[in-house]
Amino acid sequence: MLTGYRPTGPLHLGHWAGNIENMLRLQSDPANDCFFFIADWHMLTTHYDRTDELPGFVEGLVLDWLAAGIDPERATVYRQSDLPEVAEMALLLGMITPLGWLERVPSYKERLRDAAERESATFGFLGYPLLQTVDITIVRARIVPVGEDQVAHLELSREIVRRFNRLYGEVLVEPQPLLSEAPLIPGSDGRKMSKSLDNAIGVRDDEATVRARVRSFITDPRKVRRGDPGRPEICPVFALHRRFSPDDVARIEATCRTGELGCVDCKTLLADHLVETFATFRERRAELAARSGLVREVLAAGLDRVRPVARETLAAVRAAMHLT
Repeated sequence: MLTGYRPTGPLHLGHWAGNIENMLRLQSDPANDCFFFIADWHMLTTHYDRTDELPGFVEGLVLDWLAAGIDPERATVYRQSDLPEVAEMALLLGMITPLGWLERVPSYKERLRDAAERESATFGFLGYPLLQTVDITIVRARIVPVGEDQVAHLELSREIVRRFNRLYGEVLVEPQPLLSEAPLIPGSDGRKMSKSLDNAIGVRDDEATVRARVRSFITDPRKVRRGDPGRPEICPVFALHRRFSPDDVARIEATCRTGELGCVDCKTLLADHLVETFATFRERRAELAARSGLVREVLAAGLDRVRPVARETLAAVRAAMHLT
């Protein structure tokens, strides 16, 4: 199975609940052959004007993974751009992928509707799902953990695989989705937590930053002062309590509804739990960051493991297409 992250900045709580914990579960099962990759070419589909940040983002993401518990001995951790085979296979699969298939992907259509975004609706962005298809198929992944926003991309991958196999024989493995059960993690403004919206809480933020960011969260607009009954089901702060305060969530919900718990105290409780939850992560990450050359060693070892798989797949594709 395969999953990856674009290196666009520090991990936040949405990443942690949405995929990091899933990656940890997957690698803990010895039956799973896990490939976790740094999707730096995918980063260029939207951040092509920020490549000076790329080396730091790649190193930071690998350190975040290691601090979270990703084990390079049990999972293959590698960088996408270290595999030129991915680029060649993307070219080959691009030859059989109808333009209309790519244009109907929701994220591409949404970008075209926004006049301010049209300049960044590049050839690379249009081909994002095709490149994603290659990432999956070149390591012969059968399972791909995805959120609901990625289902359309994976379905397109499945269509491309089926078309290739009809044309050239049963060469590529058709991937199946593994839908995340994690609920949507809201940001400070109530929308989906995202770095680009500046509404996120980072998993490596220090205590003062966590508390400041939690204080900035919107709450139930009807709950103006202590004593006013609240509606926790619409409150972003309570949504985070559900995920990060499991032992206290029932009491928090009950006292919010009665008005006994005020919003300031509710936010303080959340900040306390977040600081405690990620204390070990921050300590571990600081230790790892002090080890010179660690990230380079991890990526080199991962490349040694993934390269034979990628080369074998590409050789089969070239042979099927009579390009040997």
